[in-house]
Amino acid sequence: MTTSLDLSRAPAPQLRSLAGLSLPALKAEMEAMGVPAKKAGMRAKQLRGWAHHFGVTDFDAMTNVAKEMRAELAERYSLARPEIAEHKISVDGTQKWLTRFGPNVEGESVYIPDVGKSGALCVSSQVGCTLNCTFCHTGTQKLVRNLTAQEIVAQVLIARDELAEWPSSNEDRKLTNIVFMGMGEPLYNLDNVAEAIDTISDGDGIAIGRRRITVSTAGVAPKIPELGARTGAMLAISLHAVRDDLRDEIVPINKKYDLKTLFEAIRAYPDLGNSKRVTFEYVMLAGVNDSLAEARDLVKLLRGVPAKINLIPFNPWPGAPYACSDWETIEAFAEVLNRAGYASPIRTPRGRDIFAACGQLRSESVKKSAAELRREALAAE
Repeated sequence: MTTSLDLSRAPAPQLRSLAGLSLPALKAEMEAMGVPAKKAGMRAKQLRGWAHHFGVTDFDAMTNVAKEMRAELAERYSLARPEIAEHKISVDGTQKWLTRFGPNVEGESVYIPDVGKSGALCVSSQVGCTLNCTFCHTGTQKLVRNLTAQEIVAQVLIARDELAEWPSSNEDRKLTNIVFMGMGEPLYNLDNVAEAIDTISDGDGIAIGRRRITVSTAGVAPKIPELGARTGAMLAISLHAVRDDLRDEIVPINKKYDLKTLFEAIRAYPDLGNSKRVTFEYVMLAGVNDSLAEARDLVKLLRGVPAKINLIPFNPWPGAPYACSDWETIEAFAEVLNRAGYASPIRTPRGRDIFAACGQLRSESVKKSAAELRREALAAE
């Protein structure tokens, strides 16, 4: 049966948390605290190790930091994670967290066991989305705001806490892969996504390698080569159609960056090859994009691109305008791709019972005006 854990709790004291900050940001905090510049880098590395390698949440655990420094750190900062508003566990072991990053700012992340080497965490880069992809529940929620790099990393810390994955050197990790496939379009928040990847992949901290980090985009073509140059991450494309007229409907950003423009950007992604293939995500929509003719056109479209295709059975949500292709149709579609030499696994739906499956994420956050927020604050006094 599905397990729902209500983990709402009183907000932590309003101290700035250092957990999830990048090494340069930690160094800046040490300098702001008055640590001499020559020592600030060393202190930042100590904090990075304790916070991101050992996962500590109390400065007193930092045994190689002087007691006086620990006391001063505790007066100024915390190592708290953002508030967990809700934590759900699926019958299949998938876990979903609704994390409260601030008033009316809530994002979802999902841990999926048995994906990648061991398990993958799907993180959000925005709360809400601007793209309005018609198969995606997140697309029905307006953009609230971008998440900061620290807030993105915090999603990893929260999952590691729950999975007891500290220290990072644990050889039997349950969490080995990170996928930016949660709420939002990562390439519309590239600065924070790139900084978060630097922190997640830091070998002296969280230590999840860049080749185990995948960033999925709906097709923000101008930013795709930049993503590769800045992060070295694996690239995934939310494709879902092989004709511009249909993709205009399903993935409206195609009206701005059509398939020709998109594939020019994909081919410019650094270091593509057999060991670094592009993943194309293709959601199977009954009677919409699932014909054998479209499978053959997909093979033509991918020609010359090192690629694999994830076929995703459509995951329904309330009011969804589509139905999932039947299994026979999906298998026949996959067979065309397999015969052409492309790996095309059919993704097993995970976490449907807790609305954690692909395309189902949606928080109840709404974008409110400053006047509305002030009225709410006054009412709470």
